[in-house]
Amino acid sequence: MLYFLFVVLGLALLILGGDWLLKSAVALSLRLAIPKIVIGMTVVSFATSAPELIVSIKSALDGLPDLALGNVVGSNIANLGLVLAVTVLLGSIDVRKSFYTTDWPVMMLASLLFVGFIYFDGVLQQYEGIIMVALLFVFLVYLLRFQKPAVVDELPEDDKPLPLYKIVLLLGVGGVALWGGSELLIKGAVGLASSFGVSDRVIGITIVSVGTSIPELAASIIAVLKKEKAISLGNLIGSNIFNLLAVLGITSIITPIRVLDQGLLTNDIFWMLGVSFMILPLVFIPKGLRLGWRDGIVLLLTYIFFVYVTVS
Repeated sequence: MLYFLFVVLGLALLILGGDWLLKSAVALSLRLAIPKIVIGMTVVSFATSAPELIVSIKSALDGLPDLALGNVVGSNIANLGLVLAVTVLLGSIDVRKSFYTTDWPVMMLASLLFVGFIYFDGVLQQYEGIIMVALLFVFLVYLLRFQKPAVVDELPEDDKPLPLYKIVLLLGVGGVALWGGSELLIKGAVGLASSFGVSDRVIGITIVSVGTSIPELAASIIAVLKKEKAISLGNLIGSNIFNLLAVLGITSIITPIRVLDQGLLTNDIFWMLGVSFMILPLVFIPKGLRLGWRDGIVLLLTYIFFVYVTVS
């Protein structure tokens, strides 16, 4: 009963945190005259990736590397297979050229780099973590200097500027609410799952990863409902890049991460690559440069099948 209460309370905090974070991100982009896609891929992505970072570092230090890796790999699959699916089922997203010239290629590069580092020796070493964090830094510098909006914002006139103290307050409170909510949700979910005797990898790749993807889900649903789709798409792509380069990069710098359950190397990482790659053809089919409800159904069915294969 206590674990169930943790889950409910965690979800409530995450939804509130997502709303506060979104408000501050939109206001910040207005104040700094930065395209919303850039804010989505930096400020919002970093805040919503904080739960993965905390969980992965703590798991690796506690001697649970499969939970650390499964959490990130599972989160990246959930962000696209579950969160993006739900987002486009609620409303279609029109995509511009810079999505497939910058954002998607960087996500694929980060995914392939991670797989290349871990597949052959089963360890994410300290120097590999340094390379990943350095690549993230280069990407962010490029993003802030050259990136243009990758999604059409339907209601630009709807945005209201906020005083700076309110932006900082909403950003801080939103981030703390997301972190606290995720902590409660993970504690509750792991408590419920471990009572069924499920392995660390399976808990990490399914329950914990979905738990740490709830901030992305909350932020993206609120973004779509408020027509801030530039933030919802940028947030998800940015979050996947952050999860790989920042979360696993920083965690492996602190302590090398060694794979224990081989299912991560024979199954999970290939699902992550496959789902990440799928986004590109879906953007062009059936209608060019758009993600619609049909794409949402394809992604959701893919995610359900992935969970079934992983758990069974």
